[in-house]
Parts: sequence; C-alpha cells; structure tokens
Amino acid sequence: MAKIRVKQEESLSIKFLHQMEVGDNRRLDLYFFLPKEMGINPQSLNEEEYYHSSITGRRSYYSSGLHLPLVQSRFVSQKKRTVEEFRLYLNLFAYQFSVAIETDSKELAQVEDLVQFYTALEELSEQVIHLLKRFRRNEPSDEKWKSYFENADNYLSWLCEQRLLKLLAHAPRSSDYTEVTESVVGLCRAEADYRKEHKYNSSKTLEDANRIANKMHLLRRLIQQGVVLKEELKPLGIGLKKMTTGIATAMVMLVVSTLIIKAQGVFSGLTIALVLTLAVIYGFREIFKDDIRNALWRLIQRGRPRWSRLLTDTTSKLSIGKQLVWLDFMKKKELPPQVNQILKKRHSQNKVDAEILHYGIHSRVSAKGFLAGYSQIQEQVNFSFVPFARNLERGKAKIYNEHEGKISNESVERRYQVNLILVLKEGKDEPQYARYKITMNRSTIIEITESDLPSGMKNMDETPFEDELLTPSGTESVEVKTN
Repeated sequence: MAKIRVKQEESLSIKFLHQMEVGDNRRLDLYFFLPKEMGINPQSLNEEEYYHSSITGRRSYYSSGLHLPLVQSRFVSQKKRTVEEFRLYLNLFAYQFSVAIETDSKELAQVEDLVQFYTALEELSEQVIHLLKRFRRNEPSDEKWKSYFENADNYLSWLCEQRLLKLLAHAPRSSDYTEVTESVVGLCRAEADYRKEHKYNSSKTLEDANRIANKMHLLRRLIQQGVVLKEELKPLGIGLKKMTTGIATAMVMLVVSTLIIKAQGVFSGLTIALVLTLAVIYGFREIFKDDIRNALWRLIQRGRPRWSRLLTDTTSKLSIGKQLVWLDFMKKKELPPQVNQILKKRHSQNKVDAEILHYGIHSRVSAKGFLAGYSQIQEQVNFSFVPFARNLERGKAKIYNEHEGKISNESVERRYQVNLILVLKEGKDEPQYARYKITMNRSTIIEITESDLPSGMKNMDETPFEDELLTPSGTESVEVKTN
C-alpha cells in the first residue's frame, strides 16, 4: 500500500507525495501547527490567496514496474505502432526525463557538503549521458515520426545543459574538484554542439536569450500534449456565500432601520442633528457590514470543502478521478482526539501556543479511463513557506565568548519549529498517522525530521517509496501542475 512521503523541495518549501490505485477512496489531512510568535493567523493570512499563490501540485500516471518508455523492448518495433502511439510514448519519456532532471538538480542544489555535492554531481552527469544515449539510439528513420523526436531531443538536450550549468554557477568552490567541474562543462559544451550540428535552432534564436527560452517553453508544452491530465478546479459554496452576504446585509439593515426610526422619534422634523445622526448610523453600517459578513461566512464555511477538482485523461477524455479540497484555520477543540494525543507527546519545551492551519484532500479514483499499462496515480503537492517567512523576525541576538582574555561574539539566528501531523484514511481502514518537525528561519527550512508516535497508534508503514528520480530504471510518470 502506497504511503506518504514528506520532504523538502526548495529552501522555503516542502512537498508530500503518495500513490493512489484504481478505485481508491482516500482522505488525507495535514495539520500545520504554527507557533503564535510567527504571527500567522486568519487576520494575516488569507486561506484562499495562500491556496492559489503558494500551493501547487502534480497528478500523474505512475507505475513502479515499468522502465522508462523507449528503452523497453516493447517499443523497439516501432513500425507496428501508429504515429499517435509513437508520439504518446515519446512524450511520456521526454516529460518524465524533464521532471526527473529538475527534481534531482533541485535536491542537489540544497547539498552544502563539498564532497557529497561533487560526488552527486558527477553521478548525475553520468546518468544524463547514459539516458540521452539510450534515447537517441531509438531515433526513427520515418520522416513522419522524426519531427516529434527532434522536438523532444532538442528540449531534453537544452534542459540538461541549463540544469547542469545552474548547478555549477551556484556550486561551492574548490580546486580539489576541478576534474569534475571540467567534465560537466564538457558535457554541456557537447550538448550545445550537438544541437548546432543537427540545426535544431536558428542562429537568430541562439543569439537571443528570450527567443530560445520561449521556444523551449513551447517545446515543453508540445511534449505535454496527450500525456498531461486535464484538470478543472471549481470553488464550492458560491451560492451559499451569496446567501450569507444577503443574511449579513439584512441583519445590519435591521439594526440600522431600528436606529433610524428611533432617531426620527427623538428629533422632530429634518434638522441638522438628525442628518448628522443618520450619517453616523450609516457610517457604522459600512464599518461593521463586512466584519459581520466575514464572521458569519467563517462560521458557515467551517468544516466544508472549499474546492472540487476533476481530473481527466486528455487522450481518452475520460474522468480519472475527483477530489475535494479543504484549507482553513482550526481551533484546538476541533482537532480529532488522536491528533491531540499525538501533540501531548511533544517535549515540554515545544508545547507552545500555535495557530492550526488545516489542509485536507479527499480523492476518489475512477476504476476506468486509465491509460493502458497504468493502474496508479501519483500526487505531489508543494507548500511554499514564503508567506510564513515574511512575518518572521531576523536574528538580532549575539553570543559572547572569552578566550585567553579576548572577547568575541557571534550572531545567532531566530529559529521556529512547525509541527506537522498527517492523517491518512483509506476506505474503511483505520486512520494512519505521522508527525514531522519542520525547523525553519526567515531564509530557509533547516531540517525536517519525523517524530515518534504514542504507543498503540497506527503509524504509516515504512515501505519502500519510489520517488521520481533520474535513474536508468526510473518509473513512467505523466503529470499536470495544479493547485
């Protein structure tokens, strides 16, 4: 059974990944416990704005038992396939390759240890060479298929070059690893010469950074055709929100009308005092109308899903799955008893008051409509902590030391610990739990560690989890970026 994996994505973002099988009915809840000293609350963070700006995701076909397309023996006999089938499997490979190199390069960019960085960089460049060679061995001779291959080959060559150059540009400097650096630079030069030799891009395009970037963006979109899942996101409760606005307005007008009638009884005729009184009444109406409406909407909306998402296969036009999404601040008394039990296991120094931000997603995977050869969907959701970091204080404190009569000081950073509790409910099975501690400062997430659960509580099984890594025996994956 596929479980959940939580890991750091970039300096100020985390992601979770999991797989769902055909016919699955799964509910996943994430509870972020944000210390109140961080200043994150319903007044400083709008949930809807945060959802659309800082939460992104990928939904993908996934199969752990298949090698990358075009390196399988089943695809060697190209003449037995149609152009549409060739293009589909070509795009599957190209898109998986591009996602894999992006994933690996992002993870490598976070490595600070000198030896570990250059060792991993050398391995990554070797894997890129290996996969590009295997991909190019399957270049078709038929002209009606060749244009599709050249588009994918052009993009993959350029993307690998850019990712490796970016790693070198920000790499820790050391003369001990000049050989590795020169080897990677040589690979980048070879790929640039390869594209020139095959005349993939005109001289005008190569001379203009904007033109080459836009062309590669177009090729990326062409690669996605036929393999990405079409998604349709709809906000829920629109009619209910309108009704809430009407009720709030009616409540305010009831009070205003009552005050107007009383004011007319106090003042006889149209006087300046009456006009001023009415102006004050209408002023207070404008002040409190929105507050009452927002408070009433929060009360009605609490616990309800905020969005629905429909996933569709772009080739067959069939529905792959449906999802309901929650995102809201919660009160501690609204937490499930098991989550409260997990919180009690915290060390006494970590038991600080916190605001609770809840993200939930309920997925129902269709039993039909999957692309041939697939029986699973992989979902990856990224959470950016940048909106959280904006409110954090910079470290101003100093630690003083004395050594042989000399006093020195060292600046220290202010760190915050965010607790994350995951609850996974599959069908009618018992819920499973996991807890993570996310240590961060204003500029980066320092570490993510998994914590123990109270005895007797069902933990998520620590089964092997295959990520979308760039390995010769990688997995096929078709993805769409959504919220």
